Amino acid sequence: MTNALKRMLAERSWILTDGATGTTLFNMGLSSGDAPELWNVEHPDKITALYKGAVDAGSDLFLTNSFGGNGARLKLHGAEKRARELSRISAEIGREVADRAGRPVIVAGSVGPTGEIMAPLGELTHELAVEIFHEQAEGLKEGGADVLWVETISAPEEFIAAAEAFALADIDWCGTMSFDTAGRTMMGITSADMVKMVEKIKNPPLAFGANCGVGSSDILRTVLGFSAQAPEIPIISKGNAGIPKFVDGHIHYDGTPELMSQYACLAVDCGAQIIGGCCGTTPDHLRAMRRALESHTKGARPTLDTIAQTLGSFSSVSDGTDGAAPSPRRTRRRKD
Repeated sequence: MTNALKRMLAERSWILTDGATGTTLFNMGLSSGDAPELWNVEHPDKITALYKGAVDAGSDLFLTNSFGGNGARLKLHGAEKRARELSRISAEIGREVADRAGRPVIVAGSVGPTGEIMAPLGELTHELAVEIFHEQAEGLKEGGADVLWVETISAPEEFIAAAEAFALADIDWCGTMSFDTAGRTMMGITSADMVKMVEKIKNPPLAFGANCGVGSSDILRTVLGFSAQAPEIPIISKGNAGIPKFVDGHIHYDGTPELMSQYACLAVDCGAQIIGGCCGTTPDHLRAMRRALESHTKGARPTLDTIAQTLGSFSSVSDGTDGAAPSPRRTRRRKD
Protein backbone atom coordinates (compact mmCIF):
# COMPACT_ATOMS: atom_id res chain seq x y z
CA MET A 1 0.00 0.00 0.00
CA THR A 2 1.19 3.54 -0.77
CA ASN A 3 0.01 6.99 0.23
CA ALA A 4 0.21 8.30 -3.34
CA LEU A 5 -3.46 9.20 -3.72
CA LYS A 6 -3.63 10.78 -0.26
CA ARG A 7 -0.71 13.03 -1.19
CA MET A 8 -2.17 13.92 -4.56
CA LEU A 9 -5.56 14.77 -3.07
CA ALA A 10 -3.85 17.05 -0.55
CA GLU A 11 -1.73 18.79 -3.18
CA ARG A 12 -4.06 19.06 -6.18
CA SER A 13 -7.38 20.80 -6.76
CA TRP A 14 -8.29 18.18 -9.39
CA ILE A 15 -7.07 14.76 -10.51
CA LEU A 16 -7.73 13.33 -13.97
CA THR A 17 -8.50 9.61 -14.15
CA ASP A 18 -8.60 7.37 -17.21
CA GLY A 19 -11.40 6.58 -19.65
CA ALA A 20 -13.11 3.43 -20.87
CA THR A 21 -11.64 -0.02 -20.33
CA GLY A 22 -14.19 -2.30 -21.97
CA THR A 23 -14.85 -0.03 -24.96
CA THR A 24 -11.13 0.30 -25.63
CA LEU A 25 -10.51 -3.45 -25.38
CA PHE A 26 -13.40 -4.18 -27.74
CA ASN A 27 -11.76 -1.83 -30.23
CA MET A 28 -8.56 -3.85 -29.77
CA GLY A 29 -10.34 -7.07 -30.69
CA LEU A 30 -11.98 -8.37 -27.51
CA SER A 31 -15.10 -10.34 -28.39
CA SER A 32 -18.42 -9.81 -26.66
CA GLY A 33 -18.88 -12.36 -23.90
CA ASP A 34 -15.16 -12.93 -23.37
CA ALA A 35 -13.49 -12.13 -20.05
CA PRO A 36 -11.25 -9.05 -20.45
CA GLU A 37 -9.25 -10.15 -17.39
CA LEU A 38 -7.89 -13.17 -19.28
CA TRP A 39 -6.14 -10.73 -21.59
CA ASN A 40 -3.84 -9.85 -18.67
CA VAL A 41 -2.18 -13.19 -19.40
CA GLU A 42 -3.03 -13.78 -23.05
CA HIS A 43 -2.38 -10.26 -24.39
CA PRO A 44 -0.30 -8.29 -21.83
CA ASP A 45 0.94 -6.03 -24.64
CA LYS A 46 -2.61 -4.82 -25.27
CA ILE A 47 -3.24 -4.21 -21.57
CA THR A 48 0.01 -2.24 -21.45
CA ALA A 49 -1.25 -0.20 -24.43
CA LEU A 50 -4.57 0.37 -22.65
CA TYR A 51 -2.87 1.80 -19.57
CA LYS A 52 -0.23 3.73 -21.51
CA GLY A 53 -2.88 5.33 -23.70
CA ALA A 54 -4.46 6.94 -20.65
CA VAL A 55 -1.14 7.98 -19.12
CA ASP A 56 0.13 9.48 -22.39
CA ALA A 57 -3.14 11.40 -22.71
CA GLY A 58 -2.58 13.01 -19.32
CA SER A 59 -4.33 10.80 -16.77
CA ASP A 60 -2.99 11.05 -13.21
CA LEU A 61 -4.69 7.78 -12.25
CA PHE A 62 -5.81 4.73 -14.19
CA LEU A 63 -7.83 1.66 -13.31
CA THR A 64 -6.53 -1.86 -13.77
CA ASN A 65 -8.10 -4.41 -16.10
CA SER A 66 -9.73 -6.30 -13.25
CA PHE A 67 -13.30 -5.01 -13.18
CA GLY A 68 -14.79 -8.49 -13.54
CA GLY A 69 -11.87 -10.22 -11.85
CA ASN A 70 -13.70 -11.54 -8.80
CA GLY A 71 -14.48 -15.21 -8.31
CA ALA A 72 -18.22 -14.79 -8.84
CA ARG A 73 -17.80 -13.15 -12.25
CA LEU A 74 -14.92 -15.34 -13.41
CA LYS A 75 -17.00 -18.42 -12.65
CA LEU A 76 -18.93 -17.60 -15.82
CA HIS A 77 -15.72 -18.30 -17.73
CA GLY A 78 -14.51 -21.28 -15.69
CA ALA A 79 -11.74 -19.15 -14.21
CA GLU A 80 -13.00 -18.57 -10.67
CA LYS A 81 -9.86 -20.09 -9.16
CA ARG A 82 -7.72 -17.49 -10.97
CA ALA A 83 -9.27 -14.40 -9.38
CA ARG A 84 -6.25 -13.51 -7.25
CA GLU A 85 -3.76 -14.32 -10.01
CA LEU A 86 -5.49 -12.32 -12.76
CA SER A 87 -5.98 -9.32 -10.49
CA ARG A 88 -2.33 -9.44 -9.41
CA ILE A 89 -1.13 -9.51 -13.01
CA SER A 90 -3.40 -6.61 -13.98
CA ALA A 91 -1.78 -4.51 -11.25
CA GLU A 92 1.76 -5.67 -12.09
CA ILE A 93 1.35 -4.47 -15.66
CA GLY A 94 -0.07 -1.20 -14.37
CA ARG A 95 2.78 -0.75 -11.93
CA GLU A 96 5.31 -1.03 -14.76
CA VAL A 97 3.48 1.58 -16.84
CA ALA A 98 3.09 3.99 -13.93
CA ASP A 99 6.71 3.68 -12.84
CA ARG A 100 7.88 4.55 -16.35
CA ALA A 101 5.63 7.62 -16.65
CA GLY A 102 8.20 10.13 -15.40
CA ARG A 103 5.60 11.79 -13.15
CA PRO A 104 3.33 10.66 -10.32
CA VAL A 105 0.70 8.27 -11.70
CA ILE A 106 -1.57 6.21 -9.47
CA VAL A 107 -2.48 2.59 -10.14
CA ALA A 108 -6.04 1.97 -8.94
CA GLY A 109 -7.12 -1.64 -8.65
CA SER A 110 -10.54 -1.91 -10.26
CA VAL A 111 -13.10 -4.02 -8.40
CA GLY A 112 -16.50 -4.40 -10.02
CA PRO A 113 -19.72 -5.90 -8.65
CA THR A 114 -20.06 -9.63 -8.13
CA GLY A 115 -23.02 -9.80 -10.48
CA GLU A 116 -25.02 -11.54 -7.74
CA ILE A 117 -27.95 -10.20 -5.72
CA MET A 118 -27.21 -9.65 -2.05
CA ALA A 119 -29.33 -11.29 0.65
CA PRO A 120 -32.13 -11.07 1.61
CA LEU A 121 -33.30 -10.45 -1.97
CA GLY A 122 -30.71 -12.85 -3.36
CA GLU A 123 -28.43 -15.67 -2.25
CA LEU A 124 -25.16 -13.75 -1.83
CA THR A 125 -24.49 -13.37 1.89
CA HIS A 126 -22.45 -10.57 3.41
CA GLU A 127 -19.78 -13.01 4.55
CA LEU A 128 -19.36 -14.53 1.09
CA ALA A 129 -19.26 -11.11 -0.58
CA VAL A 130 -16.50 -10.02 1.81
CA GLU A 131 -14.56 -13.19 1.01
CA ILE A 132 -14.91 -12.63 -2.75
CA PHE A 133 -13.79 -9.00 -2.55
CA HIS A 134 -10.97 -9.80 -0.12
CA GLU A 135 -9.47 -12.38 -2.47
CA GLN A 136 -9.36 -9.88 -5.31
CA ALA A 137 -8.06 -7.11 -3.04
CA GLU A 138 -5.11 -9.24 -1.97
CA GLY A 139 -4.22 -9.95 -5.58
CA LEU A 140 -4.32 -6.28 -6.55
CA LYS A 141 -2.24 -5.35 -3.51
CA GLU A 142 0.36 -7.99 -4.35
CA GLY A 143 0.58 -6.61 -7.89
CA GLY A 144 1.44 -3.13 -6.67
CA ALA A 145 -1.83 -1.20 -6.80
CA ASP A 146 -1.63 2.10 -4.90
CA VAL A 147 -5.31 2.05 -4.02
CA LEU A 148 -8.39 -0.07 -4.70
CA TRP A 149 -11.35 1.28 -6.65
CA VAL A 150 -14.73 -0.41 -6.37
CA GLU A 151 -17.02 0.81 -9.15
CA THR A 152 -20.40 0.48 -10.86
CA ILE A 153 -22.01 -0.73 -7.64
CA SER A 154 -25.80 -0.59 -7.26
CA ALA A 155 -26.51 -2.18 -3.87
CA PRO A 156 -25.37 -0.54 -0.62
CA GLU A 157 -24.84 -3.97 0.93
CA GLU A 158 -22.25 -4.80 -1.72
CA PHE A 159 -20.49 -1.45 -1.25
CA ILE A 160 -20.28 -2.07 2.51
CA ALA A 161 -19.00 -5.62 1.99
CA ALA A 162 -16.24 -4.29 -0.26
CA ALA A 163 -15.23 -1.75 2.38
CA GLU A 164 -14.91 -4.53 4.97
CA ALA A 165 -12.84 -6.65 2.58
CA PHE A 166 -10.46 -3.78 1.86
CA ALA A 167 -9.96 -3.26 5.59
CA LEU A 168 -8.92 -6.91 5.86
CA ALA A 169 -6.45 -6.36 3.03
CA ASP A 170 -5.20 -3.18 4.74
CA ILE A 171 -5.26 -0.98 1.65
CA ASP A 172 -6.88 2.38 0.93
CA TRP A 173 -9.79 2.53 -1.47
CA CYS A 174 -12.23 4.67 -3.41
CA GLY A 175 -15.77 3.76 -4.37
CA THR A 176 -18.36 4.74 -6.97
CA MET A 177 -21.91 3.69 -7.66
CA SER A 178 -23.82 3.92 -10.94
CA PHE A 179 -26.91 6.14 -10.86
CA ASP A 180 -28.61 5.00 -14.05
CA THR A 181 -32.28 4.68 -13.06
CA ALA A 182 -33.87 8.15 -12.98
CA GLY A 183 -31.17 9.49 -10.69
CA ARG A 184 -30.93 6.34 -8.56
CA THR A 185 -28.89 3.17 -8.71
CA MET A 186 -30.66 0.07 -9.98
CA MET A 187 -31.26 -0.91 -6.35
CA GLY A 188 -32.87 2.44 -5.53
CA ILE A 189 -30.04 4.40 -3.89
CA THR A 190 -30.01 8.20 -4.31
CA SER A 191 -27.04 10.57 -4.15
CA ALA A 192 -28.10 11.63 -0.64
CA ASP A 193 -28.36 7.99 0.43
CA MET A 194 -24.81 7.34 -0.71
CA VAL A 195 -23.38 10.27 1.25
CA LYS A 196 -25.11 9.04 4.41
CA MET A 197 -23.81 5.51 3.81
CA VAL A 198 -20.22 6.59 3.18
CA GLU A 199 -20.15 8.73 6.30
CA LYS A 200 -21.16 5.73 8.44
CA ILE A 201 -18.69 3.17 7.03
CA LYS A 202 -16.07 2.13 9.58
CA ASN A 203 -13.42 1.92 6.84
CA PRO A 204 -14.33 5.01 4.75
CA PRO A 205 -13.01 5.53 1.22
CA LEU A 206 -10.46 8.19 0.32
CA ALA A 207 -12.99 9.45 -2.22
CA PHE A 208 -16.46 8.46 -3.38
CA GLY A 209 -18.82 9.28 -6.20
CA ALA A 210 -20.46 8.10 -9.39
CA ASN A 211 -19.39 6.39 -12.59
CA CYS A 212 -21.04 5.21 -15.78
CA GLY A 213 -24.78 5.99 -15.77
CA VAL A 214 -26.57 7.45 -18.78
CA GLY A 215 -24.62 10.52 -19.83
CA SER A 216 -22.53 13.45 -18.68
CA SER A 217 -25.50 15.65 -17.78
CA ASP A 218 -27.04 13.06 -15.48
CA ILE A 219 -23.82 12.28 -13.63
CA LEU A 220 -23.24 15.96 -12.90
CA ARG A 221 -26.74 16.24 -11.48
CA THR A 222 -25.77 13.38 -9.17
CA VAL A 223 -22.49 15.12 -8.25
CA LEU A 224 -24.50 18.20 -7.34
CA GLY A 225 -26.55 15.95 -5.10
CA PHE A 226 -23.36 14.75 -3.39
CA SER A 227 -21.88 18.20 -2.88
CA ALA A 228 -25.18 19.58 -1.56
CA GLN A 229 -24.67 17.30 1.45
CA ALA A 230 -21.26 18.93 2.10
CA PRO A 231 -19.36 15.65 2.55
CA GLU A 232 -15.85 15.80 4.01
CA ILE A 233 -14.66 13.07 1.63
CA PRO A 234 -13.59 14.13 -1.91
CA ILE A 235 -16.05 13.46 -4.74
CA ILE A 236 -15.46 11.42 -7.90
CA SER A 237 -17.16 12.01 -11.25
CA LYS A 238 -16.41 9.43 -13.96
CA GLY A 239 -19.05 9.85 -16.65
CA ASN A 240 -19.70 8.30 -20.02
CA ALA A 241 -18.70 10.05 -23.22
CA GLY A 242 -22.21 10.97 -24.22
CA ILE A 243 -25.01 8.54 -25.05
CA PRO A 244 -24.50 5.13 -26.70
CA LYS A 245 -25.87 4.67 -30.20
CA PHE A 246 -25.99 1.50 -32.29
CA VAL A 247 -24.24 2.20 -35.60
CA ASP A 248 -23.24 -0.42 -38.19
CA GLY A 249 -23.46 -3.23 -35.69
CA HIS A 250 -21.34 -1.50 -33.03
CA ILE A 251 -21.98 0.70 -30.01
CA HIS A 252 -20.65 4.24 -30.38
CA TYR A 253 -20.81 7.07 -27.86
CA ASP A 254 -21.74 10.46 -29.25
CA GLY A 255 -19.76 12.61 -26.83
CA THR A 256 -17.02 14.59 -28.58
CA PRO A 257 -13.69 15.58 -26.99
CA GLU A 258 -15.05 19.14 -26.79
CA LEU A 259 -18.14 17.98 -24.89
CA MET A 260 -16.05 15.96 -22.46
CA SER A 261 -13.75 18.91 -21.86
CA GLN A 262 -16.80 21.00 -20.95
CA TYR A 263 -18.04 18.18 -18.74
CA ALA A 264 -14.69 18.04 -16.91
CA CYS A 265 -14.75 21.73 -16.06
CA LEU A 266 -18.38 21.60 -14.96
CA ALA A 267 -17.54 18.59 -12.79
CA VAL A 268 -15.01 20.71 -10.90
CA ASP A 269 -17.60 23.48 -10.51
CA CYS A 270 -20.11 20.91 -9.23
CA GLY A 271 -17.71 19.90 -6.48
CA ALA A 272 -15.76 16.93 -7.86
CA GLN A 273 -12.02 16.65 -7.23
CA ILE A 274 -11.41 13.41 -9.15
CA ILE A 275 -12.69 13.61 -12.72
CA GLY A 276 -12.55 11.12 -15.54
CA GLY A 277 -14.49 9.25 -18.17
CA CYS A 278 -16.21 5.90 -18.35
CA CYS A 279 -17.83 4.14 -21.31
CA GLY A 280 -16.75 5.48 -24.69
CA THR A 281 -14.04 7.78 -23.32
CA THR A 282 -10.88 7.55 -25.46
CA PRO A 283 -7.40 9.07 -25.13
CA ASP A 284 -8.57 11.86 -27.45
CA HIS A 285 -11.28 12.74 -24.95
CA LEU A 286 -8.78 12.59 -22.09
CA ARG A 287 -6.32 14.92 -23.84
CA ALA A 288 -9.08 17.48 -24.35
CA MET A 289 -10.18 17.11 -20.72
CA ARG A 290 -6.60 17.62 -19.48
CA ARG A 291 -6.12 20.78 -21.53
CA ALA A 292 -9.44 22.18 -20.33
CA LEU A 293 -8.78 21.42 -16.67
CA GLU A 294 -5.31 22.97 -16.79
CA SER A 295 -6.76 26.28 -17.97
CA HIS A 296 -9.93 26.19 -15.86
CA THR A 297 -10.56 28.32 -12.80
CA LYS A 298 -13.23 26.85 -10.56
CA GLY A 299 -16.47 28.74 -10.97
CA ALA A 300 -19.81 28.99 -9.23
CA ARG A 301 -21.93 25.92 -8.68
CA PRO A 302 -23.76 25.48 -12.03
CA THR A 303 -27.52 25.31 -12.31
CA LEU A 304 -29.27 22.34 -13.87
CA ASP A 305 -30.23 24.58 -16.79
CA THR A 306 -26.57 25.44 -17.38
CA ILE A 307 -25.60 21.76 -17.38
CA ALA A 308 -28.41 20.84 -19.77
CA GLN A 309 -27.65 23.73 -22.13
CA THR A 310 -23.95 22.82 -22.21
CA LEU A 311 -24.02 19.02 -22.27
CA GLY A 312 -27.54 18.06 -23.32
CA SER A 313 -30.82 17.28 -21.63
CA PHE A 314 -31.24 14.92 -18.69
CA SER A 315 -32.56 11.42 -19.24
CA SER A 316 -35.27 11.90 -16.60
CA VAL A 317 -37.07 14.76 -14.91
CA SER A 318 -36.30 13.40 -11.45
CA ASP A 319 -32.87 13.17 -9.84
CA GLY A 320 -34.17 10.39 -7.63
CA THR A 321 -34.35 12.40 -4.42
CA ASP A 322 -38.00 13.42 -4.72
CA GLY A 323 -39.47 9.95 -4.43
CA ALA A 324 -40.45 9.85 -8.11
CA ALA A 325 -37.97 7.19 -9.20
CA PRO A 326 -39.16 3.78 -10.45
CA SER A 327 -38.89 0.64 -8.33
CA PRO A 328 -35.43 -0.98 -8.15
CA ARG A 329 -34.59 -3.48 -10.86
CA ARG A 330 -32.85 -6.77 -10.19
CA THR A 331 -30.59 -6.98 -13.21
CA ARG A 332 -26.97 -5.95 -13.58
CA ARG A 333 -24.88 -5.07 -16.56
CA ARG A 334 -21.21 -4.92 -17.24
CA LYS A 335 -19.38 -1.64 -17.47
CA ASP A 336 -18.15 -0.72 -20.97
